Amino acid sequence: MAGSRNAAFAEESAEVEVLLASLTKTKDITKRIAASLTRLDTSGKIVVEAIGPIYSNTQQLQVTNRNIDKVNEAIEKLRQPLDARGREEGIIRAGPKNAGLPQYLNALKRVEKALKDMSSSNMRSNQQAISEFQTLLSTGVNQLHDTYRQMLQEDANTIEPLHFITKEIPFPTISPEKIQTLGPMAMALLSAGAQSARMGQRDDDAAARIYAEIRGDYLQNSLQNLAAASISTSKRRANDTGIYREGSSGIGAYANAIEGMFIAEAENTSKIFRDDGGRIFTLTCGKAIATFTRTLAELNGVIKSRLMNDCFLAYEILDLITPLGYRIEKRTGQLRTQFADALRPLRDTARSSLNEILSQTKRQAESIATLPSDGNVVPLVTQTATRLQNLANFERPLLVLLSAMGEGSWRSAPAAASQSTLNLELTPSTENPTLLSHYLLDIIESLFSTLSTRATTLHRTKGLQGIFLLNTVAVITRAVNSSPDLARYLAISPHNTKLDAYRKTASSLYMSAWREPSGHLFDTIHTSGPSASSRPMSSAAGAIDSTQIIKSLGYKDKDKIKEKFKLFNTAFDELIVRHKSLHMENEVRSSVAREIQSLIEPLYTRFWDRYHEVDKGKGKVVKYSKAELASMLSSL
Repeated sequence: MAGSRNAAFAEESAEVEVLLASLTKTKDITKRIAASLTRLDTSGKIVVEAIGPIYSNTQQLQVTNRNIDKVNEAIEKLRQPLDARGREEGIIRAGPKNAGLPQYLNALKRVEKALKDMSSSNMRSNQQAISEFQTLLSTGVNQLHDTYRQMLQEDANTIEPLHFITKEIPFPTISPEKIQTLGPMAMALLSAGAQSARMGQRDDDAAARIYAEIRGDYLQNSLQNLAAASISTSKRRANDTGIYREGSSGIGAYANAIEGMFIAEAENTSKIFRDDGGRIFTLTCGKAIATFTRTLAELNGVIKSRLMNDCFLAYEILDLITPLGYRIEKRTGQLRTQFADALRPLRDTARSSLNEILSQTKRQAESIATLPSDGNVVPLVTQTATRLQNLANFERPLLVLLSAMGEGSWRSAPAAASQSTLNLELTPSTENPTLLSHYLLDIIESLFSTLSTRATTLHRTKGLQGIFLLNTVAVITRAVNSSPDLARYLAISPHNTKLDAYRKTASSLYMSAWREPSGHLFDTIHTSGPSASSRPMSSAAGAIDSTQIIKSLGYKDKDKIKEKFKLFNTAFDELIVRHKSLHMENEVRSSVAREIQSLIEPLYTRFWDRYHEVDKGKGKVVKYSKAELASMLSSL
């Protein structure tokens, strides 16, 4: 056992010795490594100190080299335009026609780009070259201006618009071939103008300016004659008292020409200037619009001087120009404001005329000093009838005016401060046709009520007053029935009852004179029998026997019957003579004759049947037989 333990101990001791020996070697190796690291660090410091300046110099040399390359590139770029100047100058000096427009425009673009590049370098050495390139660009642009202007002038000869209107030919536009040329030229001038603006020169809108100048003169000159004709055809002689007739002014042709020429011009500008076409179109139409505005202002003066008769011209202009402005705006997107501004004075005049017509109708009726002795109408009645028809012809502008003003506002003069705010942009849903009916009835009421007062003052009898007023109503009614436009507003219920009421009032006045003779045909005579049923009758059942009735009367009753016949004859004869001396419109004469016949004939027939034997057929008292009286009444 002891031997085994000693052996194990000896083995462990040997292992310990081996480990100690290894540890000693490791410590030696560690010392040698540390010494090597110390030497390496020292060597590294020496290398860094030796190589550092060389590396720094190398980096600086690389940066310098790159800078030199960039400078060489910049110099090359600067040399390129300078080298190209001679080539571009040759093209530009040759001009667009000789060099060819595409090549010429490309040369201008290259000069413009070179000028932009040199200007951006801001190098003093380039100032001379920049000046030369500016001169070259200016020369090229001026030549392009001349060519551009010349091409526009070729299509700017004055035309006669009526030729195109009457023959329904589209107004001329610039040919597609020229537009393909003018478009790039305009773009080149715009680009060159922008470059000039950057260099401090103010000519950045030359293409638009030249186009608007040339084409504007073309529009202005072509429309000038129609503008003058609109004024000359609207003016009247001093002694002309007639009401303006629709279409007698040249304003319609003028408006048609403006629309046709403006739409054609908008087509040109949209193709040549594309996105900027609307602005150029407005500039181009400026002169023509200015002339149009002055023309309307002069027409407004003409209308205001004869407002009662020429207000219809104002309505016609509103009816023509208001939708014209909307149509042109729909096609071009422009000019509606300009048309609205031009119309404003006329619109205000048209509005004020509504009250003026009412007021003047009343004043003119009040100023009548004498009335026709035969009951005929006065000229004012015929004028008013014509005026009513003309008003109905212009229903669209009047509906707009009245709807904007409101119910009844036409009875007072419009306030000056509110005139320019009148809205003409109505849709069918906002128009109120009843307003026009009310306005027209107000005119009739003003005429009839005032003339009725004058007739009471100036005519001595109710019959004469009645005939005068009946004739007045007849003329107005005839005007309504003969005009479909006017009938739409006055011949429909409940508005037509107004004229019927006037007619009944006048008829009652006239028929009051015929009630006198009819009153003589009533009797309160009683027979001597105990009752009316005991009166003798003829053999025919139901027939009246005048002989028996007369026999049954006393002397006093017979005398009363004779007196009634005499009074009737006298009054009837006088009325017949007076009736035939009166002037009556055809419809008045037939209507009054029916009323007289329906009043007199039944009464006379009854009276004659009962009492005609009072003079035993001698004709001294009973002047007219039933047939004779009926014949006379029918002849009325």
